[in-house]
Amino acid sequence: MKTIDFISLGCSKNLVDSERLMGMCEARGFACTHDSEQPKGDIVVINTCGFIADAKEESINTILQFVQAKSEGRVKQIYVMGCLSERYLADLEAEIPEVDGWYGKFNYMELLEDLETQPLAPPSMEGSDYSNVLEQTTPRPIGRGWERVLTTPSHYAYLKISEGCDRHCAYCAIPIITGRHKSRPMEEILDEVRWLVGQGVKEFQVIAQELTYYGIDIDGKQHIAELIDRMADIDGVEWIRLHYAYPAHFPMDLLKVMRERQNVCKYLDIALQHISDSMLTRMQRHFTKQETYELIEVMRREVPGIHLRTTLMVGFPGETDDDFKELMDFVKWARFERMGAFAYSEEDGTPSAKLYKDDVPEEVKQQRLDRLMRLQQRISNEIEATKIGQVLKVIIDRREGDYFIGRTEYCSPEVDPEVLIPATEPLEAGQYYEVKVTDAEAFDVFGTTLF
Repeated sequence: MKTIDFISLGCSKNLVDSERLMGMCEARGFACTHDSEQPKGDIVVINTCGFIADAKEESINTILQFVQAKSEGRVKQIYVMGCLSERYLADLEAEIPEVDGWYGKFNYMELLEDLETQPLAPPSMEGSDYSNVLEQTTPRPIGRGWERVLTTPSHYAYLKISEGCDRHCAYCAIPIITGRHKSRPMEEILDEVRWLVGQGVKEFQVIAQELTYYGIDIDGKQHIAELIDRMADIDGVEWIRLHYAYPAHFPMDLLKVMRERQNVCKYLDIALQHISDSMLTRMQRHFTKQETYELIEVMRREVPGIHLRTTLMVGFPGETDDDFKELMDFVKWARFERMGAFAYSEEDGTPSAKLYKDDVPEEVKQQRLDRLMRLQQRISNEIEATKIGQVLKVIIDRREGDYFIGRTEYCSPEVDPEVLIPATEPLEAGQYYEVKVTDAEAFDVFGTTLF
């Protein structure tokens, strides 16, 4: 039996792709592992990220690491797939010939076929032109079926409901890589949820590049509220958490579902990027400062207790001190429960790379980023402190040393605060407990179980 170690880089959407491919490989008799610390044996498949400069660098370094392992005889073959190779396939093939096969983000079946037939014939690049991927890209199938090998703890899974994006924000390379938005059929998604429940999954992280656009490409209407409402009806679904919404044309009926369905978490990940109208215009966000303030007010009014996660950007071309001050004032007002931020980096092929000079000095970008995150740390500390004395429903993920580590409905895996519970009681991973919060820090809370 040939062994394959899968290395998944980048976002959770990539992880779902790896899990599906692992399922297909195991169905064909391969033995699969995921992110082994010391991969060795027959085959390594690297699922790459190509979103921003740091992610691309990590992907390249990982490939080179395994090229070295291959030269030392620790692995026999290397295959590379995913966003980086979707975007730069020709260049990568020429620069790193030691890789046995290069694939993009969507052609799983070709990789499967080549894994089964040795020696591998490299994919033909004749006649290919990757300089205008955005214009050439057409909707492609996400994949057949949903059976996959879960690499997450068995009680939660990521559920990808669509692929691609039609928004075309000026800084973003995602549409170049993944093409137009393509929704999965609703019944297929619901069947996958039922299957995952049968595998023991209780908690679903619903993900998409732009989940509020779900259904537009099918019949011109937004169907995310209907999808989540129907998911909530499925026996065994205990938590549903929503990731990667877009503010423009936000479907307000989704807020009603979040408010009324007990197993839909009061949590929304919605990337806002900036607040200054000049920045929003240059970013091609198609949403204004005033509309942003109004949307947040509506969300907090319609879903009491909602925890909002957002992502903000500093240092976009043309950002002035006044623009940044507006952003700081906005964060002080909004008091996001969860917030991440990053400094702008120019991505080739994007509208901003063509239209604007990257004119904000790197040291200014870093200073602004540091100031913004210090502000958020203070806000997060204050928000988490208000939970002291509350009793919250917590799911246990794992044990680390003297603590069980869990999460509330307001916390997504890996990116949000966790709940630390002294390991004085025999708790079980994947089970829910009532926990009284006894202390809090900026990014973690402490508690004890109530039995």
